[in-house]
Amino acid sequence: MSQPLPQTVKGASASARLQALGLELPDLAGNAYFVHHRAVDSSIHISGQLPFKNGELLGQGIVGGDVELERARELARHAALNCLAAAVQAVGDLDRVRIVQMLVFVASTPDFGRQSQVANAASELLIEVLGENGRHARTAIGVAGLPLNTPVEIQMICTAV
Repeated sequence: MSQPLPQTVKGASASARLQALGLELPDLAGNAYFVHHRAVDSSIHISGQLPFKNGELLGQGIVGGDVELERARELARHAALNCLAAAVQAVGDLDRVRIVQMLVFVASTPDFGRQSQVANAASELLIEVLGENGRHARTAIGVAGLPLNTPVEIQMICTAV
């Protein structure tokens, strides 16, 4: 089944497009064991981000079991939003962020098989906000479990433009 490509939300800047979606970049809490981003040459590696909002994990469970597909898609959008926040920490401005690659982990039942549909929600958000700078290479994989029993974790590589 072919789906239409997501469109960039109207707005002069990526920040304006984010605001038009009713979203804002969260503040990411520090961690004693890892950094949210690390620059290597022109690449910025974003640590795996969970679907936290205001310090609260938005969901737990296994997709295809106790977590429905649509809920997993919402959680993927939140994790992608946290990745964007880390990218902005690295480059200073949302308009300078270009996503190169995204890796989406979905804690799912062995027979779920729709990890790419979960990942699509994160991809859609990136394209809606960043336009062409949000298009990326991507991998979506099912795993047996993730930290804190979250259904989704997203890792990215981006660059500054």
